[in-house]
Amino acid sequence: MSSRPPRYRAVTAARPAPTAAVTVVGIGADGWEGIPGTSRKALLGADVVIGAPRQLDLLPPECGGERVPWPSPLRPAVPGLLAAHAGRRIAVLASGDPLFYGIGRTLAEVLGAGSVHVLPHPSSVSYACARLGWPLEDTEVVTLVGRPTARLAAALHDRRRLLVLSADAATPGEVAALLRDRGFGPSRMRVLEQLGGDRERTSGETSADDWPPPHPGDGPDPLNVVAVACRRAPGALRLGAVPGLPDEAYEHDGQLTKRHVRAATLGALAPAPGELLWDVGGGSGSIAVEWMRTHPACRAVTVERDPVRAERIVRNAERLGVPGLRVVTGAAPAALAGLPRPDAVFVGGGLTAPGLLDACWEALPAGGRLVANTVTLESEALLADARRRHGGELVRLAVAHAVPVGGFTGWRQAMPVTQWAVHKTSDSSEAVPGTAGADT
Repeated sequence: MSSRPPRYRAVTAARPAPTAAVTVVGIGADGWEGIPGTSRKALLGADVVIGAPRQLDLLPPECGGERVPWPSPLRPAVPGLLAAHAGRRIAVLASGDPLFYGIGRTLAEVLGAGSVHVLPHPSSVSYACARLGWPLEDTEVVTLVGRPTARLAAALHDRRRLLVLSADAATPGEVAALLRDRGFGPSRMRVLEQLGGDRERTSGETSADDWPPPHPGDGPDPLNVVAVACRRAPGALRLGAVPGLPDEAYEHDGQLTKRHVRAATLGALAPAPGELLWDVGGGSGSIAVEWMRTHPACRAVTVERDPVRAERIVRNAERLGVPGLRVVTGAAPAALAGLPRPDAVFVGGGLTAPGLLDACWEALPAGGRLVANTVTLESEALLADARRRHGGELVRLAVAHAVPVGGFTGWRQAMPVTQWAVHKTSDSSEAVPGTAGADT
């Protein structure tokens, strides 16, 4: 009997013909010449081609389908526009890769992924990395298309490489201004225009500090990507990538969860991508801000009854790169009504308000987390009672700082913080893993 291992024959299943209601075709600045045969065939056979006017103008006359420009705003119009052409072969044009910050995502969400057939094209990010020699996997991408420039601030770290997807010709100047304002003026910038097309151009490298002011008729092409090699200015405040930013990073009136307690609190809240936090009693908004900074998909709503503090939270969120933080001005628990259901809740103030803690607990789904901090005996008693009913962990956080004492150095103790942290399960009784259960 032969001892040789058996031979296997690879079997490749035939690719099924797409049956999607809509075919999404990626197209670049090189237009018709740059798209492959499969994409051309889809466009030539379409009864209707939907796209931006700039994209539709790239098609040759032999694409005989009806050309329909997208209305503005785009997303609300998608269902009605597709319904108006139901039963016809529809092709949609998208810039580059349709599922990379493109219309492909919207169509998949509206129609379902099974009803969308995507034919991608190299994205502007792929082109930019190829031109710059930057590894794609080591380059962070921030889009400012339809988004505030302030969100770029969360991605600024010394020696980090960024590609910024521009909204228009004004974006490079806005990026340079933000870099200067956030202490990253020495960062090196280049603008790459019309990538992949006949009019492709890459600017010379210039620091954000030296970026020229705009001149009418002399700006970059609106279709551009900004490359940023981040450099922090000497003496600029260093902001790390994990919770526990310096207290000086925040504008506040003393109502601020201090740095070391803040880091412990975010550790107990355990943010994960896509999750939503309620920050009740926002103060300066530090917990919500640092929750959102952990991942671009993290969301937060902060509730603050003082209008002056609420405005301050908005400014802190914008400066620290999370302008999407939603701020609700009002007193909890009434102000919680109608908010989307959270994955986690932090209560940093107002614990003695009747019904507040119970309202937060009831709002949580199974698997949600609740963390509450206090420095008063009255609120501490409420947390002890909550632990008795729901389980979880009570800890006391004490921080002392070394300060001058005459010609020597001694410890100055901050007020200790009592923290209750709990996971909610379907029967509302399980404590945080590794912690004591409820008292009986």
